[in-house]
Amino acid sequence: MLQRESYSRGDLDSVFQSAGGARMQLPQGNMRMIDRVSHVSAVGGRYAKGYVIAEFDIQPSHWFFDCHFPGDPIMPGCLGLDGLWQSLGFFLAWSGYAGKGRALGVGGVKFFGEVLPEAQVLTYRLDIKRVIQRDAVMGIADGEVMVDGRPIYSAESLRACLLPE
Repeated sequence: MLQRESYSRGDLDSVFQSAGGARMQLPQGNMRMIDRVSHVSAVGGRYAKGYVIAEFDIQPSHWFFDCHFPGDPIMPGCLGLDGLWQSLGFFLAWSGYAGKGRALGVGGVKFFGEVLPEAQVLTYRLDIKRVIQRDAVMGIADGEVMVDGRPIYSAESLRACLLPE
């Protein structure tokens, strides 16, 4: 995959399709929680090991608002957390590693806000702490989820990996 600093929705669609499931094996359709990557870098960030900023456009018609919770629609917090894991998987593939993406865990999560149907944009920010390559490659990062620029979740020591094919 050609390394660039940003990727539109169309760019991500073509990267996912052309990868044949190997390098960018991340969720598709309704489960993809990233519409674009506004910036990715192998340098900088809180730990000077790289960072990712990705975005997801909120639509009142998204499937999860109809079922979580009827009469009190909010986006499930686990989907925002999944967006962070997807962003970390994207970073690993962008860095040149290949394999099947998997979320491995998180050290701690704090929810202090929510995503309502009238929101516009969810922003994910990941600061890469470490990348470990053994049989599989694992990334560890701290993350933050913001809705319309306001922080609503934080996550410490997110872990995701790319497993060998």
